[in-house]
Amino acid sequence: MGAAYSFRSSWDVEAPQERVREVLGDLARYPTWWPQVRAVATLGQDERGRDGARVLARSTLPYTLDLLLREVPRDDGVLETAIDGDLVGTARWRLRATETGTHLDYEQDVVVAGWLGRLTPLLRPVLSWNHARMMAGCRAGLAQTLA
Repeated sequence: MGAAYSFRSSWDVEAPQERVREVLGDLARYPTWWPQVRAVATLGQDERGRDGARVLARSTLPYTLDLLLREVPRDDGVLETAIDGDLVGTARWRLRATETGTHLDYEQDVVVAGWLGRLTPLLRPVLSWNHARMMAGCRAGLAQTLA
């Protein structure tokens, strides 16, 4: 297979938790505020009733990730997505209300698939940097959308 990655990001936004959840839960609109999410095609529900989408994402490196995302229903209020395609694993948004808005914790646990996964031992620092650039775009775009 490929190499495993665990990414973590945390920050605060000055917006109510429900508004943040609304924006993060609307995957089809991600390209309007997250510059590195280039395209989203909604796929409707699968046989288990989970919403899905095909997402093309490209950060700084000249490589576009082709991902199949499926909602993972949870009772604890966490927004979780199963990821398949060029990456295989999960991504989670944990939101907590603060005095001035919302605290976000983003967690992504994936394995890099395909030929890119075979090159990961050489590329790990570059791929980690590329992911950090992707999350910087998320942070800036989300803050602007919520303002």
